Amino acid sequence: MLKREDNEKLTRTGPGTPLGQLMRSYWQPAALVSELTAERPVKAVKLMGEELVLFRRDDRGWALVSRYCAHRGVDLSYGRLENGGLRCLYHGWLYGPDGRCLEQPAEPPHSTFADKIRIRSYPCEERNGIVFAYLGAGDPPPLPAYDCFTAPQEYTFAFKGLWECNWLQGVEGGIDPSHVSFLHRFVGEDPRDVYGQQFSEVVAGTGQKLSKLVGDHYRPDIEVEQAEHGLRVFALRQLTEEVKHVRITNLLFPNAFVVPFGNSKVFTQWHVPIDDENHYWYMIFYDFAERTDKETLLAQRLAEVTLPDYRPIRNRANDWGFDAAEQRELTYTGMGLDINVHDQWAVESMGRIQDRTVERLGVSDRAVTANRRLLLRALEAFEAGNPLPAQPLDAPSARRLTGPIAVDMISPTGGWAERWPEHDAKRRAASPWAHEGVADA
Repeated sequence: MLKREDNEKLTRTGPGTPLGQLMRSYWQPAALVSELTAERPVKAVKLMGEELVLFRRDDRGWALVSRYCAHRGVDLSYGRLENGGLRCLYHGWLYGPDGRCLEQPAEPPHSTFADKIRIRSYPCEERNGIVFAYLGAGDPPPLPAYDCFTAPQEYTFAFKGLWECNWLQGVEGGIDPSHVSFLHRFVGEDPRDVYGQQFSEVVAGTGQKLSKLVGDHYRPDIEVEQAEHGLRVFALRQLTEEVKHVRITNLLFPNAFVVPFGNSKVFTQWHVPIDDENHYWYMIFYDFAERTDKETLLAQRLAEVTLPDYRPIRNRANDWGFDAAEQRELTYTGMGLDINVHDQWAVESMGRIQDRTVERLGVSDRAVTANRRLLLRALEAFEAGNPLPAQPLDAPSARRLTGPIAVDMISPTGGWAERWPEHDAKRRAASPWAHEGVADA
């Protein structure tokens, strides 16, 4: 459990809060590129309690500025893209990508009033279908060389979803390896198609789908170690005396995780606060072996949400689609075949902000407790002006932040710790794009 003051410290991300300032020191997803079309290249965005507007620059880059005009507070998300900036509809004030006021048409020709006006603006970078923004102080750090950023676009797929709870609940669900043995079980056979459906793939060397393997072996040994990117989490399931199932996931500090998805597929998922009671998850799915079938993946994802908010069709308002007959006959949850909904229910049902002062954690929660300790230490380091976890200071240190390795494999019991880097090295050597990458170790 956490002390009440620590629970507050780790869940509040608004402007001026300790954690909000820390998280603003890292690049955060702001929108999917696909959300801004040629017909409407301007979008309102809310990040960690800040009301902002994202728009395309003339050079095809991105600009992120305050949502409200400095003149009379009009909403700039309805503005027009004109003359290299965003023009307010009310009186025609024009703002450049850097937030400077460029024109004030109603003011006298000789006026220098515009020179005194500037709204907030933040740097943006596009990576594999997601626009990332840096909301922190000073110059932004270079983006790390993680696989999700270095994979060619044709080997990736990006998406997002709305969850109605605090961001930390989403992250803690993603780094918890033991829940998959129950939450994602099927009472009978898993009926899902393989492509794009997590836990439906067959684990190489077993002939079993992952959903059944982890369901049958529900008491994994969990080990956690600190890594340059954050945390590495091992879930070890003894299948026979001679054979272990080794599943390695990762925390990308401060608010993302990396999870294996079959034998060649992996995804990185960020949980980004809208405010303290709602957040979006953003995902970059990437394949080491084959080009992604974006059309199939997009159709699967869009079938589960409403637009433009990306709110799941199964949600708190309709009990996440719970069906008692389905729970008896097909899925452990009774909430459909999409395991994203299972995870969503788990973290949303705790309440908008989980009260961690009354929880009771066990050995299986090692990754959760390690993450909380890491967050609290990082807050102290940030306050003291010391280096932060997974925060590159320059281009060479950014290039060293690679991987991280996320694998799902079978290994002889003896020597499993040496075999997972070898497994990843073989996967990279055979990859059309990752063979020159430096594996994380």
